Amino acid sequence: MGEKYILILGAGLMQRPSIEAAKELGYKTLVIDANPNAVCVPFADRFEKVDLKDREAIAELALSMKDNLAAIFTAGTDFSASVSYAAEKCGLPSHSFDAALNASNKVRMRQCFAKHGIPSPDFFEADSDYHSKVENGTAGEISFPKVVKPVDNMGARGCRLVRNAEEFIPALKEAIEYSRTGKAIVEDYMAGPEFSIDALVCNGKVTITGFADRHIYFEPYFIELGHTMPSEVSPKVKAELVECFTKAVHALGLTTGVAKGDIKYTEKGPMIGEIAGRLSGGYMSGWTFPYSSGVNLTKEAMKIALGQSPESTRTPEVQSVKYSHERAFISVPGKIKAIYGQDNAIASPYIKNLFFRVKEGSEVDFPRNNVEKCGNVITLSEKRELSLWGAESAVSQIVLRLEGNNKATEDFLAGIELPHEKGFPYSAYSLDSEEYSAFEKEICGSGKICADEKVSGWIPSCLKGKQLKDWNYRTIGQTLRMFDVICPVHKAFDKEKFWKYLLRGGIQAILYYADSAE
Repeated sequence: MGEKYILILGAGLMQRPSIEAAKELGYKTLVIDANPNAVCVPFADRFEKVDLKDREAIAELALSMKDNLAAIFTAGTDFSASVSYAAEKCGLPSHSFDAALNASNKVRMRQCFAKHGIPSPDFFEADSDYHSKVENGTAGEISFPKVVKPVDNMGARGCRLVRNAEEFIPALKEAIEYSRTGKAIVEDYMAGPEFSIDALVCNGKVTITGFADRHIYFEPYFIELGHTMPSEVSPKVKAELVECFTKAVHALGLTTGVAKGDIKYTEKGPMIGEIAGRLSGGYMSGWTFPYSSGVNLTKEAMKIALGQSPESTRTPEVQSVKYSHERAFISVPGKIKAIYGQDNAIASPYIKNLFFRVKEGSEVDFPRNNVEKCGNVITLSEKRELSLWGAESAVSQIVLRLEGNNKATEDFLAGIELPHEKGFPYSAYSLDSEEYSAFEKEICGSGKICADEKVSGWIPSCLKGKQLKDWNYRTIGQTLRMFDVICPVHKAFDKEKFWKYLLRGGIQAILYYADSAE
């Protein structure tokens, strides 16, 4: 019969653990992706260029090698329905295609939750026709706040909080553009801390295999700047969240594979954000959970796709026994000229991984979704505080220097914002109105920083002693010292402009000031 293959959907970094797991289990890998230059293409035993949205093409490929195909699998993509469709055609283990659609389309998902009494926000579906009704004023009254998102995308693409009527039409238009089916879902906003849950689902039994705190920032968008394992939530609250998640998995009809949930703990208790019929992306299932638990979750999930019952499913939960933190680093808008600090970051204590999404020459923006972050670090320690310190220390070492004289950077530094994005993008260092008044009074007309003079001695007295950190965990003092090392030769700076730039954009802003013509 020849060698057996596992068909893996996706050839990006998130699929590396899948390729490793298949090989460790003794199988060849057939990897498919629409991008023949994806980073994991070279590591496949066989690669085929196939659009992961094209279920018929995937099923045809799977059927063409049915006698040599042992399983169909994906992790970290949004195409679990494509897996189930092809698996059903081939008679291979998977969630049913109907259940996979329930876990892929957010409207179907909410309808299932409503039918089974699973707590989740009230919602309605919207498409281009509804968009037209909103524009001409015939859509009826809408109360705010609302959350608008595509019905069928991941990574927070096209997802945002809508705080008022002025923001609604731009948000709806963007969500529809990000949707593969041209539809959006409009939901009531759920306030409260958010958590991620991964689980194995074997013969209908749910085993929790990862429970993490999610760290979400930058309203009106939902940008995850990292997650922490194990969670710091109380055992009582965790038990409530897990019970709600488990009921939601059953409500969707997921029975054979995996499930991933985003869930909040609101003033009314647990409420489901979404459940997907796949393992989580964002480094949780493939990195932080295996580090913290010692269990290769991707391999365990792949065993289910092979028709086996993993040992992990014999207990209600696989516990994290060590601490792992994932943290992202981000940029202000512009174009990357140089990257500093990689060696220091990877040498930071407790670091396991450093991943870059960008390189010199990359266009960058302040993130509006999780794909627009610039990179990530992952740590591991037997002590929570050391794992966290290692992650933040590593991120703080990385500096993305931007090219000078760039309109996107200039607009950011000038504080220009769109009418439907009031208060966004955020400043690197935030002061309240009283603190900012004192700051302005002190620096107004304060003169020059001389050419080539060290800037680290020029902290305004009103900022001394404040424990301010930017989005990348740098203090003001650390930022100034880094500037002195990176840019010892510089032009004279207007002290007032220099400091306003620093508060707005941190190290990137003052390096940009040094690199731009006046």
